[in-house]
Amino acid sequence: MKIKIETAGSRLDKALADLTSLSRSLANEQIKEGQVLVNGQVKKAKYKVQLGDVIRYQLPEPELVDYQPENLALDIIYQDEDVAVVNKPQGMVVHPSPGHNQGTLVNALLYHIKDLSSINGVLRPGIVHRIDKDTSGLLMIAKNDQAHLALAQELKDKKSLRKYWALVHGNLPNDLGVIEAPIGRSEKDRKKQAVTAKGKEALTRFKVLERFGDYSLLELQLETGRTHQIRVHLAYIGHPIAGDPVYGPKKTLKGQGQFLHAKTLGFTHPRTGQDLEFSVDLPPVFQETLEKLRKTRS
Repeated sequence: MKIKIETAGSRLDKALADLTSLSRSLANEQIKEGQVLVNGQVKKAKYKVQLGDVIRYQLPEPELVDYQPENLALDIIYQDEDVAVVNKPQGMVVHPSPGHNQGTLVNALLYHIKDLSSINGVLRPGIVHRIDKDTSGLLMIAKNDQAHLALAQELKDKKSLRKYWALVHGNLPNDLGVIEAPIGRSEKDRKKQAVTAKGKEALTRFKVLERFGDYSLLELQLETGRTHQIRVHLAYIGHPIAGDPVYGPKKTLKGQGQFLHAKTLGFTHPRTGQDLEFSVDLPPVFQETLEKLRKTRS
């Protein structure tokens, strides 16, 4: 594969990551191995690309992802012939990917539900939307393509109800608020998302449920569904989610990742037109942490 540089000044590894599907770390590896040529010559990662440079690189061989039904514990809140609603535990990846071929929600779905939509292919059957590995809570699952298309359109039209509870650092000045800031890939770290002018519109509403001095319990409602949206927005306003290893401080509450739970989910049934709404309790570690904070406050 080859690309032609139209904007000069970036390091070779950054330019390659920005202009291709390669991550910066993978771009670095290929540069070190001599698989990246600039105008036919091997250059170091720190080389500043010039206008008109022609860069040739190798696309890595795709890693085959094996997925099999697994008899994993799965909390199915609701199920009919078209849709299912599941309560994903914290620590479970939603779908298989390189490095996560087993133990995912999809592996569990293939065992417990069988009939799943094919819209997202064989690796994400039935998956209409996702939540992070260390976020717990509710997800809608499509059992056929017609249901999938209807549910996905409702999400796109911002008609679905998605409410989260989060335990965040600090004491917010207002009981109610709206965070409206575009989110895209971070220019400093391509593994992270960030508020950036080049990002896509993102809007999160919040309400303070409890205050604990150094921490606050929030209810958040998504109007859009950008990657890591709640985590990025809360960090952006200076109140990162407790336990968040990526967007939060190192000194934080001990748990099993970020204290973020998809508590309430509502949508229109794709066949009957009935409005459905579901809500689930916080996971034990979240509840126990809140109880400790309440005792400390009192």
